[in-house]
Amino acid sequence: MFLLRLLLGVVLAFLASCASGPKTSADCYRGPKASIHQGHVIPPRQAPDSVRRAIAAANAIQNTPYQYGGGHGRPSHGLDCSGCVSHVLGHAGLLQDPMPSKAFRHYGRSGQGQWITVFARSGHVFMTICGLRLDTSSRGGGTGPRWSAAPRSTKGFALRHPSGL
Repeated sequence: MFLLRLLLGVVLAFLASCASGPKTSADCYRGPKASIHQGHVIPPRQAPDSVRRAIAAANAIQNTPYQYGGGHGRPSHGLDCSGCVSHVLGHAGLLQDPMPSKAFRHYGRSGQGQWITVFARSGHVFMTICGLRLDTSSRGGGTGPRWSAAPRSTKGFALRHPSGL
């Protein structure tokens, strides 16, 4: 009886830890990692074409200034967080029209993706591609779209991913 209770306790503890989800963006990817070279990302050899297009689109907007509302179909000189993620997913063929950050809470499929994960909450969205974070926040220096290998807390964010990726 003691062994059964102990086993049940271990199983419940394991399930509870899995249910709480990843604690940081770095916990959301176990595949082949991309590499950063002089501020641009080089995809792993086995990355699908849509992932390669997403990385190319993100590389093209590196160091674009942050501009609230930028990237949502009106003239702008920069991008905000959702404009950045919309731009990347759009150029990869994974999104039709730009979306605000809170709308990304319902984008694609729930949970972390195999190659791309979008982290969304009301007021901010960022993404990881092949294990590297693309974010407009000042975490890691500067504002506007930037690649970073540094993890970010996922607390309060919904994890979503493009179907099949």
